[in-house]
This record gives sequence, structure tokens and C-alpha cells, in this order.
Amino acid sequence: MSAKQTLLAVVVVAMCFLNVSLSAQEQKNELTGMIGRIFISDQGIQGATYLNPTIHSGKGLTFEVNYSRWLFTTPIFGLSGEVPAVFNLDEDLNAGYSPTLNSGVVPANYKEIFVTPALRLNLFPATAVSPWVSFGGGFGRFSESKNLLYSGTNPAGSSTTGVIQGGVGLDLNPFQHRFREFGFRGEARDFWSGEPNFPLAPTGKSRQHNYFVGGGVMWHF
Repeated sequence: MSAKQTLLAVVVVAMCFLNVSLSAQEQKNELTGMIGRIFISDQGIQGATYLNPTIHSGKGLTFEVNYSRWLFTTPIFGLSGEVPAVFNLDEDLNAGYSPTLNSGVVPANYKEIFVTPALRLNLFPATAVSPWVSFGGGFGRFSESKNLLYSGTNPAGSSTTGVIQGGVGLDLNPFQHRFREFGFRGEARDFWSGEPNFPLAPTGKSRQHNYFVGGGVMWHF
């Protein structure tokens, strides 16, 4: 290949990358709606003398709404600020019955909400397939049922906690012409938070991992 042909090829490739990058920058904002599940590890209860001395958590149906805005993009990577808001509105619990208290020791269920502003780094943000990582922090809110599991009144109430969030995901943008403002996202995030207040079932721990796995639709605008 001659020098002129090499130079021409470089210019063509550069123009293609520039065109892709400019197209991506035309749509600086993203709004994503997702649905999935939150997974929480079982927790042992300290000093329990009854059967089933463990707090078992269900796999709560969870929704995420995520707004993000591109801060900087190149053909290789892009950096955006995002605000994932995650809602787990029915986290069921199970644990043993205490004969001493004549009641259950955990609430029947609780709600949890996490809002964690973060930075997200995408690879190849203007292509059809873009993997990413996210890291940030914010707050969480636990709202416990007034009723204990089996029977009794829950002595605890709502509580607020600091949350650290880390996540990985994959953005798919298969529509290059019509409907190119829409795409798809799959992700897994860990919301590392404080624990709900379990005064009748102390675990000896102060924090827990809340693993969210889900997928949904993105809107670029």
C-alpha cells in the first residue's frame, strides 16, 4: 500500500470514528427502566436457642429507574454520571419462633429503597455492544412491617443507612437507524448497606450485601 493510500485509509477510519462519536454525543441523556430481583445472604441469629436460628431473606421483586448523562465520550470509552434508584417493595423474611417471647423474632417483611449517585465507565459507548462498570454511594431506607412473623408487634421501625454501590453491566444498542434512541441493558449491582433493625434477632453484623440482578430498556435523548 502506498503512502497516499495509507493516509487515505487513516483519514476514512478517523472520519468514521468521529461520525460515530458525534452521533453518540447528540443524545447526551439516558433514562432506563429495569426489573429484576435482589438477593441477600442468610444471617445467623446470635444467642438463639430455638429451631431455625437464621434470618432467611426472599428474592424481592425489584424495580430500578436510572437517569444518566454523558460527561465525556471517545470511540474507546465514555464516562457518565448516573443516579440509580432501586425499589424492593416486598422483601419477605423467615426465621424461628421464640417460645420465650411467644412470638416471631423478625418482621414479616420490609421495603428497601436505594439511591446511589455514581460514575459509570463504558467501553466502546457508540457501538452496538458496550460493557461497563459503575461505582458510587448514597443512602438507603428500610421500612419494616409493623407485624412480626407468626405473631406479635414489631418493636422496630424505619431506618436510614449509608450505601456503597458497585456494578457491572452490558448495554445493547442494536438499532442503528430507526428507533436508535432505544436500547437494552442487563446489569448486576451490589448495594452494600447497613442492616435493617432486628432488635429481637441480633446478627452481630452491621452491614449486608444486597445483590440486584435485572434487565430493562434504555431511552437515549
